Amino acid sequence: MSRKNAGFSRREFLFTTAGAIVAGKTAFPANVPSPAARKLKPDERQFLEDYKKRCFRYFWEQWDHRTGMFMDRARLDGAPSGGYVASSAATGFGLTALCIGAEHGWVPKAQARARTLATLRYFWAHAFHDHGWFYHFMDARTGVRKLDSEISSIDTALFLAGVLTVQGYFSNDPEIRLLAKQIFERVDFAWMLNGNPRILSHGVMPGSGFISSRWDAYSEASLLYLLGIGSPRHPIHPDCWYAWSRPQVKYEQWKFISGGPLFTHQYSHAWVDFRHQKDGDPSYIDYFENSQIATYAHRDFCISLGSKYGDYGPNMWGITVSDSPSGYVSWGGPPYAGPINGTLVPCAATGSLMFAPEICLPVLREMRNTYGDQIYGRYGFADAFNPKWQDKKLWVNQDVIGIDVGISLLSMENLLTDNVWRWFMRNQYVQTAMERIGFQIATPGIGIKEARTGARRA
Repeated sequence: MSRKNAGFSRREFLFTTAGAIVAGKTAFPANVPSPAARKLKPDERQFLEDYKKRCFRYFWEQWDHRTGMFMDRARLDGAPSGGYVASSAATGFGLTALCIGAEHGWVPKAQARARTLATLRYFWAHAFHDHGWFYHFMDARTGVRKLDSEISSIDTALFLAGVLTVQGYFSNDPEIRLLAKQIFERVDFAWMLNGNPRILSHGVMPGSGFISSRWDAYSEASLLYLLGIGSPRHPIHPDCWYAWSRPQVKYEQWKFISGGPLFTHQYSHAWVDFRHQKDGDPSYIDYFENSQIATYAHRDFCISLGSKYGDYGPNMWGITVSDSPSGYVSWGGPPYAGPINGTLVPCAATGSLMFAPEICLPVLREMRNTYGDQIYGRYGFADAFNPKWQDKKLWVNQDVIGIDVGISLLSMENLLTDNVWRWFMRNQYVQTAMERIGFQIATPGIGIKEARTGARRA
C-alpha cells in the first residue's frame, strides 16, 4: 500500500523552514543563524564555535592520505589510539566535516576538495565492497578488514550520507558529483533485504553470510531506508518505510517512539531535515518533534537517577552508547538500559543541540565549567567521564570516538547555520524517497512546551 501525497507536489514542499516553502533550498542561506541560534548569547555562541573547531580538528588530523579514511577513534590529546582502525561511519561524518571546515574558512577549500576527492576515488576504485556495501572497520592504511567486522548496512549508510553531503556542497565540481553518484548508485539495497520483502538486514559476515538481525524497529536506520527507497538503480519498495515497528515509550509526562539510546534519535537527523514534515502513516509521525520529546524525556530520566548518582541533575545529564570504565557500553533511557554507573557522555547532549538547545547547551557549559581541561581537550569533550568512580575519583576516558565527535559537530552546525541539512537535502535521492513515502507538511504540533506541562501525559 503505497502512500500518495494529497494536494501539491512533494517537490514543492520538500524543503520547509518555519512553514515557508522554498523549492530546492532552505529558507536560510549559508551561515545565517537559524531561529533557535538567534536566541544564543554571545558567550554561548563563542563556546559553541570553539567546540565546533575542536571537533573539526579531529577529522582534519585523524585522516589517512593513502585511503582517505577517517579514524574510528583517537586519544583526547590527539595521539593515535593504536591499530590504525578507520570506520566507514566515521568517514561519512568526516566527509561532512570537510564541508563544514571549508565553509567556515578553517581550512582552504581547495585542500578540503583534494581530501574529498582522495576519499571518493579510493572508495570507488579500491575499497572492498560487496554489492556496494562496505566493511564497518578497515585498516586506514590499506583498507583491509579490521576487528573481524561485518559488511555493515548502517555504517555504509552513514558513509553514503557524507558522500551525498560533499556532492551537495561541491555542487559545481564535476568529478566529485560523478564519483558520489557512482558510489551511491552502485549500492544494491534490494540485495540487503536478503529475501525479506520489506526489512533490511544489519549486514553480512564474511564467510558465514547475512546477519540474522534486521532493522525491524525504529532506530538510526531511518536514513538507511530513505536512501534505499530513493535509489534509482537498486531501490526497495516505499512500503519498506512502514514495515518496521514504532514502539511507543511512555515516561512520566512524555510519550514518544523509541528504538534505544539517545543516538538513535540523532544520527539520521544529522543529515535529513525532518523539520515540519510528517510521513503518510495514519499516526502522521513528526520525527523531529519526536526526537525533541525523546531528548526531554532522557533529561528527566537522568534527573531521576540523581538520588543514586548525586552529580546528575538538570544541568548535568546525558547517557548514550559510549566508552565506560568497563569498556564500550550501550546504555541510556528511558526505558532503562544499563547497567548505568554514574558515567556521563557529553555527546548525548551535544547530539541533541539541534533539537533542544535550551536544555542541552546548559549541560555542556556546566560540564566545561566544572571539570575544565580534565575533560575538554584538543578534540572537545572526552567521550565519557565519571565524576565519582572508584575511590570517588574523577574517571576520564582518554579516547574520543569519531562518530561521537561527528554527531556533535553536525548537530552544532545544524543548530547554528542549517548547513548540513541544506547541503544533504540537495540530493535527488532523498527528495525522491520522501515523495514516494508520502511525506507531507506537518501542521504545527502541540509543541514541546505544552508537552512538558502535561499535554502529552500518558
